[in-house]
Amino acid sequence: MTNKKTLETKCILADRCKSAGDAVKCTELCSAYAQVHSATGRHSLADIPRDYALTTIRNSPVRAEQPEVYRLIDAYISTFDRQFDEEDEPIRSVYLYSRNPGTGKTTTAAALLNEWIAAHYVGSVKRGMTPERKPGYFFDVNRWQALFNRIYMSSGDRRDELAGEFERQRTNAERATFAVFDDIGVRETSEGFRAHLHDVINYRVSERLPTVYTSNVTIEELPELFGEERLADRIRDLCVEITFEGESRRGNRKKTK
Repeated sequence: MTNKKTLETKCILADRCKSAGDAVKCTELCSAYAQVHSATGRHSLADIPRDYALTTIRNSPVRAEQPEVYRLIDAYISTFDRQFDEEDEPIRSVYLYSRNPGTGKTTTAAALLNEWIAAHYVGSVKRGMTPERKPGYFFDVNRWQALFNRIYMSSGDRRDELAGEFERQRTNAERATFAVFDDIGVRETSEGFRAHLHDVINYRVSERLPTVYTSNVTIEELPELFGEERLADRIRDLCVEITFEGESRRGNRKKTK
C-alpha cells in the first residue's frame, strides 16, 4: 500500500522519478519537488488552473475518450527532448480544435504543459544544466480579455494594479519557452484587445516558440478572427492541427486529482 505521506500523486515529476512513492525520498524534503511545486517553483509560476494542475498525459481522463488524439499527442511529446539540441529540427506548435466545448482540449493542453515542465526540469538536471525559472506558461485568453476590460472600467491605483497584472501575463505568455494559449477563438472582442493578442502570438510565431493553441475556430477561420491572412498563415505553417470529436462531456468527466 502506498504511504499516504509520499507525494507521487502530487508531483508532475513522478512518472520520470525512480524515487516516486519511496517512503523516505518522496516527501516534501525532496529538493526536486520543492523546485517544481513550491510557491515559487516552476510549476507554480506556470499559472495552470487548479482543476488541471496535476493532469498529465498518462492520467488525463480524456485519453480514453479521444484515443486517436492521444496517439498524436504521445508522438508530439516524444519530440520534447529536441529543446536541448539547437541543431535539431524545431519543435512544432499544436492547434487543438473542436467546434463543441467540453471535448477535452483544455485538459489536454494543460497535460502537455505539465509534461513539458517535467521534461525540461529532468532533462536539464540530467545534462548538468540549470532549469529555466519559467519554462512554461498557461495563458487563459478569456481571463486576459476580462482583465483588459476591467482596466478601462477602473481608475487610480486600482487601474494601475490591473494594468500591471495585464503586462505580467503578457510578458509570461510572450517569453515562456513553451506556452498554452487557451481559447484563442474569442470573437466578441474589441479591436484594441485583438491587437494585443495579435502582438503576443506574432512574437511567439516569429521566435518559433512552441505553443499549444485551443480553439473552437478552425485554422482556416483565423484570418477572419485576426483581420489578416499573414499571421494566420504563419500559425498554420508552424502547427499540427488536431481535431477533437464528439459532444461535450463537461460535468460528466471525473476530475483528475
